[in-house]
Amino acid sequence: MTTRGVLYVHSAPRALCPHVEWAVAGVLGGRVTLDWIRQPAAPGTWRAEFSWQGEAGTGSKLASALRGWQQLRFEVTAEPCATAEGERYSSTPDLGIFHAVTGIHGDILIPEDRLRAALTRSQGGESDLAAELSKLLGKPWDDELEPFRYAGEGAPVRWLHQVV
Repeated sequence: MTTRGVLYVHSAPRALCPHVEWAVAGVLGGRVTLDWIRQPAAPGTWRAEFSWQGEAGTGSKLASALRGWQQLRFEVTAEPCATAEGERYSSTPDLGIFHAVTGIHGDILIPEDRLRAALTRSQGGESDLAAELSKLLGKPWDDELEPFRYAGEGAPVRWLHQVV
């Protein structure tokens, strides 16, 4: 079963850009050329967006291929399909990688065991429940990536025509 998604490279040093393309090509099994534009939120870095289509699990393979590269900020989304839930991966140099399962409307679905663990940690005084829930929803990653999500002048525009 195939799914589709988007890779958002929010910021990468110029020297890393070809390596990102090679890593994505290695996962997708074909040549990949990204349209790189300057990232105004971090002068000296570049950003790109790439729509992909592949087997269920391709999103996790893309995130794994890019994971751990210092100075790289990215997100990978995968739409749900008949055999798999949707996924979202966010990565920053400071926070590392965040993974969430997403439903058909893009909402983050938090597994019961992760909620129970957060509740247990907060009840045991290890942390605050609000902070635990914030991490489960990926808020620290959203906060760090938000300035990078705006491409500035020259960003490609994608028109969506699907009616729900």
